[in-house]
Amino acid sequence: MATFQFREKNVFYDIRGDEFHPVLVMLNGIMMSTKSWDPFVAAFSDKLRLLRVDFLDQGESDRMIKPYTQAVQVDMLLALLDHLKLERVHLAGISYGGSVAMQFAAAHPGRVEKLMLFNVTAKTTPWLKAIGDGWNAVAASRDGNAYYHIAIPYIYSPGFYNQHIEWMDARKDKLVPLFSDVGFLDAMIRLTQSAESHDVASQLPLMRMPTLVVASEHDFLTPPSEQRIIARAMPHAAFVMFEDCGHASMYEKPSLFVSTILGFVYEDGTYTI
Repeated sequence: MATFQFREKNVFYDIRGDEFHPVLVMLNGIMMSTKSWDPFVAAFSDKLRLLRVDFLDQGESDRMIKPYTQAVQVDMLLALLDHLKLERVHLAGISYGGSVAMQFAAAHPGRVEKLMLFNVTAKTTPWLKAIGDGWNAVAASRDGNAYYHIAIPYIYSPGFYNQHIEWMDARKDKLVPLFSDVGFLDAMIRLTQSAESHDVASQLPLMRMPTLVVASEHDFLTPPSEQRIIARAMPHAAFVMFEDCGHASMYEKPSLFVSTILGFVYEDGTYTI
């Protein structure tokens, strides 16, 4: 675990695994942090060199003050790869992290070996912006319980939520105090607003790296139709559907999530699940 300086801000990252393994950069969803991937570290770092990073305004990285766009996260990621002397990486991102991954791949295609996109859109649609506006309106109220209820249930499929209600209640007990923190809420407002200008739709046909686009059958935030748009537009994209799954695909289908990434990275036959 370490930090590096980017534009006078401290950025937190963690890298582990054999230096001779392929490098997998895993980019967080908007409410996540590097800690969110703790249950997956052993599985990934056994076969890959896993790099996790907290975006600015996220986790243990420094907070921002003024509004910004996701371009700053793209620039930060480039600076981190340069700092670690990583020339080419396998880049995976979910939701917000997937948006940053696409923007990074469009701007720096030579740095991306393979691209893996989970539960993401090519651009922030009016539907998605309206959801973000709702989150931010509740965040401004400083009511952590209300913020939990407007944000968290909808990222899971109804089946998973109902079948894992004790797990969900335990997460609520942990998250509501965090969601009541003014600094966290202000950061979430800035992060949500930073995604409003996300739009790489016109660049998709120019992104020629091997790409895996993963959708979830019951994703209500970024519906499968959005991932199909991405897969159809990119020249070397494969489309995968996680059935009976919601937006938080890594938590609902953890084994499938891991095996899908490992299988795609090693699809040349050097790895057997």
